[in-house]
Amino acid sequence: MIDFVGKRYWYFLLSAIIIIPGIISLAIFGLKPGIDFRSGTNMTLNFSPSVEESQLRQSLASLGYADAVVQHTAAGDFLIRLREITTDERQELVGGVETALGSTVTVRDFAVVSPVIASQTARNAAIAVVIAAVGILFYITWAFRRMPKSLRWGTCAVIALIHDVLVVLGIFSILGWLAGVEVDALFITGMLTVAGYSVHDTIVVFDRIRENMTKGISQDFEMTVNLSIVQTLTRSLNTSLTVLVVLAALFLLGGVTIHYFILVLLIGVTTGTYSSICNASQLLIVWEKQEWGRFIGRKPHPAQALR
Repeated sequence: MIDFVGKRYWYFLLSAIIIIPGIISLAIFGLKPGIDFRSGTNMTLNFSPSVEESQLRQSLASLGYADAVVQHTAAGDFLIRLREITTDERQELVGGVETALGSTVTVRDFAVVSPVIASQTARNAAIAVVIAAVGILFYITWAFRRMPKSLRWGTCAVIALIHDVLVVLGIFSILGWLAGVEVDALFITGMLTVAGYSVHDTIVVFDRIRENMTKGISQDFEMTVNLSIVQTLTRSLNTSLTVLVVLAALFLLGGVTIHYFILVLLIGVTTGTYSSICNASQLLIVWEKQEWGRFIGRKPHPAQALR
């Protein structure tokens, strides 16, 4: 039997090594906000004759709008998001695109996102993440109410969720600093999806722990947790690998507009699977055995052989 629980402090150390650089980057650089979180302009353009999305992107870049987000709609129009521009600048942009592409442009919609609306969007996104975490805490505490000290189970699941969120936030902060990667409303959608996946995977392991405790598999809580992890390992890895293969295909072959949304999911599913196996369940043991002193200040204790 693989000894997962005996190596729990090494798992915690690995998580710290991954998370701390991201936290430092968040503290210094923060996240680079996209148009959804700062003032900007939304335009819907129609072309006659039609043009390719890549051609439009290239023409916008040549006009000085390389950071513009372009999305091809089902109706055949193009939704464009870019920095805040004036009416005169809009006319220059439309004229430049018409000249570059040799196509007549019809502006179907033009709207400016004010800084006030952008700040409200950012605040609402943060509130959504907090509400999701609190809701998950109460749900898991209620779901495991028949277990001793059920609040611990909910708290450990939320800590694992926070771990996953911090990993994604830290990586995107570093990418924003190094490569200018921006976060938008899809990023928040991806974060909430990651939170849901992380908790789902954690509950699978927790439920097997509860089942084995009910059966009285062992009086040793470490043994019970380790056995539960081993029993759910194949299921967790197979599910995650299946999802990752699909996400990798979307990342490589999908549209540019969902590129970073898929990247959020790729990182989140990977770290969510890791935290469910190596963090959430291990924290239950640390709490049960009151090992917080060793967890905070001492070196990892030797792995105990499971018999």
